[in-house]
Amino acid sequence: MTIVARHSLKRGATLIAVFWIMAVMGLALVATVKISQYQSEVAGSQINGIEARQYAEMGINLAANPAVEDWDRDLLGQTFENGAGFNVKILSEGGRFNINYILALEDKALLYLIFEEWGIDFDNASGIVDALSDWVDSDSAQQRHGAEFEYYEGQGYLNHPFNRPFYQLDEMRLVRGMDLVEAANPNWRDWFTVWSSGGLDVNEAPAEFLAIATDTNVDEVATSLVSMVGDKDRTRDTVDDEQISVEEAMAKLGVVDPSGVIQRRLGGQDQVKRIESVGFAGSIRRKIVLIISNRSQNPTILDRKEVTIQ
Repeated sequence: MTIVARHSLKRGATLIAVFWIMAVMGLALVATVKISQYQSEVAGSQINGIEARQYAEMGINLAANPAVEDWDRDLLGQTFENGAGFNVKILSEGGRFNINYILALEDKALLYLIFEEWGIDFDNASGIVDALSDWVDSDSAQQRHGAEFEYYEGQGYLNHPFNRPFYQLDEMRLVRGMDLVEAANPNWRDWFTVWSSGGLDVNEAPAEFLAIATDTNVDEVATSLVSMVGDKDRTRDTVDDEQISVEEAMAKLGVVDPSGVIQRRLGGQDQVKRIESVGFAGSIRRKIVLIISNRSQNPTILDRKEVTIQ
């Protein structure tokens, strides 16, 4: 090989090496830019998360003031110049089924109706209801389809059941059969509470819940509630809403209840309130839920938690 040829090969190899180095440096530069963008997005998300939580706290503090009513939408829903803000709802905790109250009444029929609404067949519902009853009663006698110490011990749980009312809804997940409930309705917690005074609040419970409690048609309940509670503007949760009694609600719905079972399921003007505040900043949202009793006089905080928003 001549000297000229050898020099040409060296120059060619050098150029190839330079191209490879340039390519590697280019990839490294792209990766650096991507990492920087990712870190910037993470930092921005963290900042927005902190800001969204602060706005949620602002909404909680505002709604906890007894002078603020649930129809004060200009106060409870605010967006500021930076695009961030909060939306707050003031709800009656009596708008949900109190699981401890239902079990104390031994109103298994109501739980059957709820589980039937979720598509759970009667045989499975019977087992779940009996297991719930065994969980809260103070004895060791097992309901017909229930579960007591022996069952849970066989599953590796030595201190179950607790033999007391539920302190938190998540305790219900420990009961045998609740996995079927979770599968049938992942949002089952939105139906229940442990904090209300007792019966379902006829003034604020959803029509769907009241229809189940009174074993009536949901469309008829919804129409009747508008005429009963919605007053002149025919809309619930507005300034001119009227509070009605359990007796008035049952009469309007045409409920015949000689045994008094349905009347015991219902209540009115529950003093326990649920404040749900969602703060937002950018694309990030944070939700805080406050359960408070006697909000208008001597308020007591019963529970407070931050809820993950899907």
